[in-house]
Amino acid sequence: MGSSQMIQRMPLNNRTVAMDITDWRKKIDEIDRRLVELLNERARCATEIGRIKLLNGKPVQEISREEEVLRNVVELNRGPLGENALREIFKKIVEEVRQMQQKLIQSEQDSLQPLPTNRDSKK
Repeated sequence: MGSSQMIQRMPLNNRTVAMDITDWRKKIDEIDRRLVELLNERARCATEIGRIKLLNGKPVQEISREEEVLRNVVELNRGPLGENALREIFKKIVEEVRQMQQKLIQSEQDSLQPLPTNRDSKK
């Protein structure tokens, strides 16, 4: 077995099971799949919040809420990712969701604009 196939040990149900690099990559692929599902679920929730903000005339960006999200993430962190790494990851998530909300609100506002009539275009 080459050095790229180095065996790692992982406790599983009170026994040690050998996992090679392929096994670890399969595990990471599954985690990535779940992360994508969760990020999209989070985005759907944020989209609904965007609709509520639009209906209530609230701004898309709420700095105090964004700071709260980052504080919560840092408090939940048990490693091995560092505080700064998680903070940067979640800043990007929040930024992307904020852009989604802005696009949603702009789209909703555009759809509420009356279309020009022939009479309006002759002016």
